[in-house]
Amino acid sequence: MSLLQAECVASGYGDMEVLHGVDLDVGAGQIVTIIGPNGAGKSTLMKTIFGLLKPTAGRVTFAGDEITGMAPDRIVRRGLAYVPQVENVFPSLTIRENLEMGAFTLKGDLTSRFNRVYELFPVLSARKRTPVGRMSGGERQMVAMGRALMLEPRLLMLDEPSAALAPNLAASIFDRIAAINEAGLTVLIVEQNAKASLALSDRGCVLAAGLKCFEDTGPALLANDDVGRLYLGG
Repeated sequence: MSLLQAECVASGYGDMEVLHGVDLDVGAGQIVTIIGPNGAGKSTLMKTIFGLLKPTAGRVTFAGDEITGMAPDRIVRRGLAYVPQVENVFPSLTIRENLEMGAFTLKGDLTSRFNRVYELFPVLSARKRTPVGRMSGGERQMVAMGRALMLEPRLLMLDEPSAALAPNLAASIFDRIAAINEAGLTVLIVEQNAKASLALSDRGCVLAAGLKCFEDTGPALLANDDVGRLYLGG
């Protein structure tokens, strides 16, 4: 069953069109990865889905309702969370304060939500009073993901979650993504570490020059000779 659908989406920046009629289908409970070269339109598609960019054509539906061009704050309230690649934490605030910022629309006791995040990211529980600016890149990424989870979304969108991380830290992030999915959350990922992300994905698609050129299961894309030669380094 589809949770998120983008149909023939065109979008870009000013007069520069980056996406030229892209389709995307994310099934409930799945991990879906978008890969492709720099400038292919991957992040543009995520921003368009989340309402940060308005499409010039096409439509986006979430949980059966159209959200095309809807403001991000309204999209968040419908159960869709987005973690951008950069500027995704508040460095001067502590871990706990960052998580509280993620629950800004809620009132009342947040204990169960904090506990759920700390169960997924135990390192955050041990250092909850630490300013995030003192943390490593991998730990900051965990804070960003944890903050997005505070509203208990139905779909988590992650833009380059392993960017600039050492291999062992990237592996830890992908392990946490798998755990988040196993807990019942649908995940959509844009990722340059294509092999690692596709390995844990139910489905994947390849964007190039603003068009979708391949789509299949994660294992099938990893085994596709053309995808490997063009986009996976051989």
